Amino acid sequence: MLGEYLIEGRRASEIAASVERAVGAGRLQPGEVLPPLRELAVYLEVNPNTVAAAYRSLRDRGVIETAGRRGSRVRPRPASTSREALRVEVPPGVRDASDGNPDPSLLPPLERALAEAAARSARRPVLYGTPAVDDDLAVLARAAFAADGVPEAPVAVTSGSLDAIERVLAAHLRPGDAVAVEDPGWGSLLDLIPALGLRPVPVGVDDEGPLPEQLARAIQDGARAVVVTDRAQNPTGAAIDRARATELRTLLAEYPHLLLIEDDHGHGIVDLPLHPLSGVTDHWVLVRSTAKAYGPDLRLAVLTGDALTIDRVCGRQRLGPGWISHLLQDTVVHLWRTSAIDPKAVAGAYGRRRDALIRALAERGVRARGRSGMNVWVPVPDETGAVARLLHAGWAVAPGARFRLHSPPGIRITVSGLSDDDILPVADAIASATGVGEARRYE
Repeated sequence: MLGEYLIEGRRASEIAASVERAVGAGRLQPGEVLPPLRELAVYLEVNPNTVAAAYRSLRDRGVIETAGRRGSRVRPRPASTSREALRVEVPPGVRDASDGNPDPSLLPPLERALAEAAARSARRPVLYGTPAVDDDLAVLARAAFAADGVPEAPVAVTSGSLDAIERVLAAHLRPGDAVAVEDPGWGSLLDLIPALGLRPVPVGVDDEGPLPEQLARAIQDGARAVVVTDRAQNPTGAAIDRARATELRTLLAEYPHLLLIEDDHGHGIVDLPLHPLSGVTDHWVLVRSTAKAYGPDLRLAVLTGDALTIDRVCGRQRLGPGWISHLLQDTVVHLWRTSAIDPKAVAGAYGRRRDALIRALAERGVRARGRSGMNVWVPVPDETGAVARLLHAGWAVAPGARFRLHSPPGIRITVSGLSDDDILPVADAIASATGVGEARRYE
């Protein structure tokens, strides 16, 4: 089963190290099946519990994955290898439409907010024992959640959305558990799940969000949690509408023990209404990051959820970083109170660029998606070739492999850096790169 390579060792740590060395050296390839537990125990002349402990250690570290009766196999992609490694290196002279960053001109100035936070800290220093969540931040966050129909629940603060999602998953799941995720979906999340020793189960996405029939199949196949993006889904721009929310809530109500995580990172940059799914299951959270609307370097997200989940998240946080800096929390409070951004104006700016690109592509026979947010997703037959040809034409786009599990190939274009004058040239370049049409010349 393992070709020329033989697993060695008498203790669990030795067996695990033997497998890990083989994976690192390439003698065990991604996807290769490991021997059945009892078979390997007989071969090594050890107790089956020893092999079980070795496999469990390998699974916890993300080296292998276990799929029930289908056995254990080397992960298709090492959990330590970030999908960010798939990004395009942008040479001088090439325009970067791949990075997923917001438009800096749409971010608010931070000077006054930071100065106010510093002044407040001078008046009332934050010392050990101070509550982790600033009272003013909690009040404003709860009011915003309530305005969007999110159930009344406790609030916590984390260092961004991914930190929140990791803490929530760790609070409820164990290595080997399955998590239903959008496909295509957020690359960082697709990295995080296997890194935690969890197993991603892909769920297809259309313009209105996760497909209910595929989510139902994932749950029936054993998914214990689901992560859903409410608006500005990365990379497709999907946004859950009222009808899809009703379908999903009806489905989730049949599985009250499922952990539901909603990512509303589009809050502040999307003018479509939120249709939350929260409260249908026993354990749930809704996470809102400040990254896209106020700047990625703020590193702050607020989340609300059922009392047990929030208590577990806060309890574990106290044993690590303790709390998120109150200087950052006070900065965000000032930004919120002073309406430092106009969400409708920001959403309109991204929407005009996104819609213009989609229209231009449609005129050239190229199908594209992008209902909300700052990204446009273009299905392509040859992902690698399209990326390379666009790079040669002077445009860097994100390869779809960063966002996909089993969904068809595609490329992601971030519109935040595009001007009105860029739309037609980039649409021509995409059409030419995907084999639909020839580029046109502009004087």
